[in-house]
Amino acid sequence: MTHSFVLHIPDAELEPEPLDPTQIVSGTPEVTGKVVWESADGCQVRGIWQITPGVVTDTEADELFVVISGSTTIDVQGGPTLTVGPGDMAVLREGDRTTWTVHETLRKAYAVNL
Repeated sequence: MTHSFVLHIPDAELEPEPLDPTQIVSGTPEVTGKVVWESADGCQVRGIWQITPGVVTDTEADELFVVISGSTTIDVQGGPTLTVGPGDMAVLREGDRTTWTVHETLRKAYAVNL
């Protein structure tokens, strides 16, 4: 998108983003998302991401996100355990190894620096 815009996050249509099966610890979580803006050099991405209940692992990028709906507990290896829900903002550091226990389908708006 080249112009300023507004998007109502709770109603945004998302596309499937298959998880790597090696990331799934338990359950049958499904991920959907939508990139709404990307810098010309591809180093900054803004979007919406959603995951259904289950437990998954990840290695994080430099990310700031705000939870729109749902809840999860994020265990950061060698760091804190973050419990987030609607209205919470969280920051993850590049390289953080995390385990996400998604209690209720989680939808977040994010900004990632690659």
